Formats: sequence, C-alpha cells, structure tokens
Amino acid sequence: MDTQTIKKYESMAKLDLSDETRAWMIDTINMLEESFRKLEQIDTDGIQPLINVLNLNAPLREDEVKKIFTREQILSNAPQENNGYFEVPKILE
Repeated sequence: MDTQTIKKYESMAKLDLSDETRAWMIDTINMLEESFRKLEQIDTDGIQPLINVLNLNAPLREDEVKKIFTREQILSNAPQENNGYFEVPKILE
C-alpha cells in the first residue's frame, strides 16, 4: 500500500487524514497484507473447516415459567391503563 492509494481511498470516503494517520494506515495495511501472505502459504489440505468455535454440546437448563412481576406491578408504571391493559393513544383511523 502506498500514499497515492491511501489518498484515493481518502477521497472516495471524503476524509482528510493527517500525514501521521496516513503513515500509520499504510504501515498497518502493509503488516496485514504480509500476515495474509504468510497464511496463504500454510498447507490446509485434508483439514476440516471449523464451523463454530462454540461448544455446541454445552448443557442447557430447562425452561421454567416464572412469574416475576404481577400485572398490577407492571401496570403501576403505565401512564394509562384500561381493564388490566396498557392504554395507548389511537394512531390509525
């Protein structure tokens, strides 16, 4: 990556980077490109791809219905309620 390429991307993104930031971006992009080149050289023939990094065999808890709040507690915060339900302004005719 060179300064002209960074300036082209800057223009496309409508950015105005400082020379210091531009130099940092060039160094970082070059380091990433070199890392990718090294990764491309690794022989991965016969290696199965990793589908998920999570342990999908993790035990799950059973779903249990728990009543945490009563209807009255929930409706106590409502600006308006009607017969045990939130009342909201009508917005459609």
